[in-house]
Amino acid sequence: MNKLSILALASALALITGPSYAGDAAAGKTKAEAACVDCHGDDGKGDDENSAIAGMSVADFTKAITEYQNGTRTKDAKMAKAAKKLTPADVADLAAYYAKLPK
Repeated sequence: MNKLSILALASALALITGPSYAGDAAAGKTKAEAACVDCHGDDGKGDDENSAIAGMSVADFTKAITEYQNGTRTKDAKMAKAAKKLTPADVADLAAYYAKLPK
């Protein structure tokens, strides 16, 4: 592959994957207190009706939220509605916060 082909491939991959945000766990905590604790609890461990998200990896958290946002995960309408309100930066911040919490 020549340099132009590699550059074109890298550019295409960047467009497909979209922007990536480094999460800020402190900002994520503030967002969690406003949007997540009612269902997932202060500790992110959930309950009988709501999944535990404490200790979830950034990749798994981001994947789950993205699936709720794009409609491929539909088992919880309330979660889908909440997820659609989140920006990519919100998701990154929340993922960073919940990844730091103990399971």
